Amino acid sequence: MKRLISLFAVIALCLCARAEVETYNIDPVHSSAGFTLRHVLSKFSSSFTKVTGTITVDRANLENSSVVASIDVTALNTDNEKRNTHLKSPDFFDTAKFPTMTFKSTSWKKTGNDTFDVTGELTIKDVTKPVVLKTTLLGFGSGMGPGSFLSGWEATTIIKKSEFNMAGPAMLAKALGDDVAVTINVEAGYKK
Repeated sequence: MKRLISLFAVIALCLCARAEVETYNIDPVHSSAGFTLRHVLSKFSSSFTKVTGTITVDRANLENSSVVASIDVTALNTDNEKRNTHLKSPDFFDTAKFPTMTFKSTSWKKTGNDTFDVTGELTIKDVTKPVVLKTTLLGFGSGMGPGSFLSGWEATTIIKKSEFNMAGPAMLAKALGDDVAVTINVEAGYKK
């Protein structure tokens, strides 16, 4: 009888440990965010190389997870210095006044085996609006360092730049599209 009670105690401890909420820190070296925007008849892409934040994960029920992330807009890179400078100007991001953009999730809805609609508040400049990130869990696994444990995520959405006061000068309104396709790739390490 004592053995049976001990076995149930061990199983209960394992289940409690597994249901524990885990906090993952976004690795800015192995994470990125970028966008694609129309320019006349083609498109150009850019990236932000400084993404930080945390993902709080309930692996027993991923719909209970949450994310808070920040992107350093001054780290914008379009592979063209003139375009970088213009996008950082008051016509668009106005990085002198608003050097970061943020996202804070409000809900996660499972849409497939490893996919979720992550709804949250996106703040760009002085505007905060709800957006839905189409998110895919790429997996959980051991990292390259001893004892490290990682999670991988990919998310996409489309926003309208005009809704975030980034329409740009009137002379560019026709040349530039309003729809901005956003892609976010995140590798995050487990924080014990």
